[in-house]
Amino acid sequence: MNTDHCHTCELVIRRDTGDAPLWDRIYRTQYWDAAHAFNVALPGWLVLVSRHHIAAVDEMSQAEAIELGILLRDVSIALKQVVGCEKTYVMQFAESADHPHVHFHIVPRMADQPEDKKGPKIFGYMGSGEIQVSDEVMNGLAAAIQPILASQFSDTNPADFLTRGS
Repeated sequence: MNTDHCHTCELVIRRDTGDAPLWDRIYRTQYWDAAHAFNVALPGWLVLVSRHHIAAVDEMSQAEAIELGILLRDVSIALKQVVGCEKTYVMQFAESADHPHVHFHIVPRMADQPEDKKGPKIFGYMGSGEIQVSDEVMNGLAAAIQPILASQFSDTNPADFLTRGS
């Protein structure tokens, strides 16, 4: 696949060069970047982005998959602590023309979530006419989430899971 026109790859490169704002570089692991989604009206809508271009989940290595599983849990824990959500939704499509790159949406589902924004209707917060989450709010959330992920993830070595067997 030609990755020349993948905006997600461009964002990974921006993180690699240190040019990303705090909200776009919340936490980095060997295989994944945690960032706040842009163009959303729901504070705490995070994404886990593969650090190399893959177009489908089956293209992940076993190590990438193991690290992803740990991060999905840890990001959900951090969101509960920081935004007070009841649970998180997790979605992955990689279908957008600008983002044909595997990334997972981890979205807080709040206790007072309106019925018209529950389940798959959560995407009503993305690209909507509602006021988008500001850089200032995203940076504040990133600053609160970073140390939680650093303390949780540092306790786990994903490579340990590769040697355990099933």
